[in-house]
Amino acid sequence: MFGIGGLEILVVGVIALLVVGPKELPGLMRIIGRFVGKMRAYARHFTQGIDNIVREAELEEMEKQWKRQNEEIMKRFPADLYDEQPPMAPEDEVAREGDAARKPGTKSGGDERS
Repeated sequence: MFGIGGLEILVVGVIALLVVGPKELPGLMRIIGRFVGKMRAYARHFTQGIDNIVREAELEEMEKQWKRQNEEIMKRFPADLYDEQPPMAPEDEVAREGDAARKPGTKSGGDERS
């Protein structure tokens, strides 16, 4: 993690045992463990914040790119060309045309099979 090997940790542990004493060593190790855990949490939170900033910047860049592409497409294919739709027949005429296709006495239009 910090480039500290097993031998260095053993030396630090022996020195801590001599300086603090065997009675106080478990409490000191607990405090150090909590401190290291908090530092890891802070580092993780910081890293996630940086990742979120980078992700948001990438999304903004993608949105700009999509907007440029959309504007280019809208220039090549103007919307007013496609706004005109063929006139729709009123619903009454559509229903009458469907009724006229059916022959009297049949359930489906035009099919004379019984």
